[in-house]
Amino acid sequence: MEMKALVMEKPGTARVQTVPVAPVGERDLRIKVMASGICGTDVHIFRGEYLGGYPVIPGHEFSGVVEETGAKVTRFRAGDRVAVEPNISCDNCRACLSNKQNFCENWNAVGVTLPGGMAEYAVVPEKAAFSIGELPFLAGAFVEPLSCVLHGVERAGIKLGDRVLILGAGPIGILLSKAIQLRGASTITQVDLNPSRLELAAKSGAAVCASLDELPRDAFDVVVDASGAVSLMEKAPDFARKGGTVLWFGVPKRDAKLQLPAFTIFEKGLFLLSSFTSVRNSIQAVELLAKGKIDVAPLVSHQLPLEDFARGVEIIEKGAEGVLKVMIVPEK
Repeated sequence: MEMKALVMEKPGTARVQTVPVAPVGERDLRIKVMASGICGTDVHIFRGEYLGGYPVIPGHEFSGVVEETGAKVTRFRAGDRVAVEPNISCDNCRACLSNKQNFCENWNAVGVTLPGGMAEYAVVPEKAAFSIGELPFLAGAFVEPLSCVLHGVERAGIKLGDRVLILGAGPIGILLSKAIQLRGASTITQVDLNPSRLELAAKSGAAVCASLDELPRDAFDVVVDASGAVSLMEKAPDFARKGGTVLWFGVPKRDAKLQLPAFTIFEKGLFLLSSFTSVRNSIQAVELLAKGKIDVAPLVSHQLPLEDFARGVEIIEKGAEGVLKVMIVPEK
């Protein structure tokens, strides 16, 4: 059996090819992919700035329909609608046995080190799939990024009444805002240069501004960088109150370096955190999406065929065409 798939042959090169569909192992599912989001991580992989090797079929944020199940699969049958948690842990190393599967010593990830969802079909282990019921496929493709957001918000320890600053109002920034609101923050302030993104951030419940110069320093209980931009990451500690928390959530380039105000961090007694992927937060993500606690429909700005992946990356990098989340829909 063959399929169309987007293959990144090397950094900067991606083209649609006809390739064999992987065999279905006894604990695997073959999923017909219905929607696969282009993530900032996919852009980094395309530019040679992230983990993994080449060639690779990207796509780690996707949903679809189960078409075939392995002999030992128990949770799914053909026709089930599912989303994928791409991180594959060995469940037997020191990190996994300490409930830190995201730091698995034998870590793999669908769409990063393993073939992903930018294809007509994807074969994944049963343990990597989660039922989405009647949730639309476009919403189902947000299960992975939302699960990462929930893990980051949990790490930040946001409490009732906290004042939170989010740097960046792209799709991840908006998801962070929505999740933080559910934690009971008293105020959320969001900064971005893009007026259309600020408009959506305001509709999503945040106070917004276009410049850090408009913000008070030393004023926020938690400062979250959702951009991965070094210039913003470096400024984040300036806006946290004494004893506050800084969460670096956005994905920087692999070789990026930070220059931080050492004495400021010392004097303010800050908690400095980062967040890497998620730890079994997908069930939470599905529940919040299915119950309408987090609405992701306004975040989808583009739906493109596989052949237009490079165009999708260009739109994202330029911030053009009112871009938010670009979805690849293999059936288009």
